[in-house]
Amino acid sequence: MSAYQTEFLQLALDHEVLKFGEFTLKSGRKSPYFFNLGRISSGMAMRALGSAYAEALSVSGIQYDMLFGPAYKGIPLVTAVACAQAERGIDMPYAYNRKEAKDHGEGGTLVGAAPRGRVVIVDDVLTAGTALREAVRLLKDAGAEPVAAVIALDRQEKGPSGLSAVQEMERDANIRIIPLVTVQTMLGYLAGGGADDATLAAIRAYQAQYGVSP
Repeated sequence: MSAYQTEFLQLALDHEVLKFGEFTLKSGRKSPYFFNLGRISSGMAMRALGSAYAEALSVSGIQYDMLFGPAYKGIPLVTAVACAQAERGIDMPYAYNRKEAKDHGEGGTLVGAAPRGRVVIVDDVLTAGTALREAVRLLKDAGAEPVAAVIALDRQEKGPSGLSAVQEMERDANIRIIPLVTVQTMLGYLAGGGADDATLAAIRAYQAQYGVSP
């Protein structure tokens, strides 16, 4: 496990991004854990999060020309990642979209740098993938090439098709998905003392029922 992954998981626990119990998901499944990146709500925490995303991108080896954040959670995330890249000496342009087009001022739905070249999308957790698919469409319509998306967590959980949301997105949009951590990474970290035995057993049982093959 990389240092940025352990730091990210500890950040998630410290800020209750990652919680344990019984949670009803949109799918109707009862999950023993819940992940909500919206709990990151301070400057220091967001700086640490942006740094983790930047390191995941660096480790991935992917080549890209700019960053894009889908509204709404992707907007602060892409800003934090661009700032983290700047601290590394990389001045990376970025853009984001509005949910509704402006009919005055500069107009349109895109804000920031004009989409160009190879673009990495920055988002939180891939569930239905609606925002990510819309981002892919917007970028292609603007003449750019979306090549990857970096997300916080891959739940590695089967959808109706038998594939995970990540697998479906990679197949349908032909882009690479780069998670900071997967559920298996998370379990490895939690086994070191981040959760009790009952919680670990519940997550493993859930993955055995609903998880995809690694």
